[in-house]
Amino acid sequence: MQVTDRTVGDFDRVARFLTERHARPVARRGELLDPMQHPALLAVAGGDLAGVLTYIPSTASCEVLTLHVADQWRGIGTALLDALVRSAGPRWTQLRVTTTNDNLNALRFYQRREFALAELRAGAVDAARSALKPAIPLRGCHGLPIRDELELTRPL
Repeated sequence: MQVTDRTVGDFDRVARFLTERHARPVARRGELLDPMQHPALLAVAGGDLAGVLTYIPSTASCEVLTLHVADQWRGIGTALLDALVRSAGPRWTQLRVTTTNDNLNALRFYQRREFALAELRAGAVDAARSALKPAIPLRGCHGLPIRDELELTRPL
């Protein structure tokens, strides 16, 4: 598997990959964002797109906007996150990510990679569902109601 930056030639397949995973657009922090408008890292295995990580760089930190893989439990997400950390160099002091209260796999994934819970935005998903993205389901992983956003951070 190889991790590379997204190029213009990757646009269609990355857009399709994210759309298939309901990650286009993304509602978070009271905003609706298109991950295709942000930088991305791609994991490619055997010529196939195995994973996509999109991110929002800022002066001191970087936010992971989306992280999706074709097959979980194969190290693809870890490889993408590690590549982002390596690219950070001295420009960022922190990584941030937002997930939802129902996404126990994401919470486990990020905490195992040294992210810590930093903020609870109670009711943020309910608000996004009514104002930004009505397609957000009422229930998610394990049948849990999707209501809140959780932000996790990792120092670099």
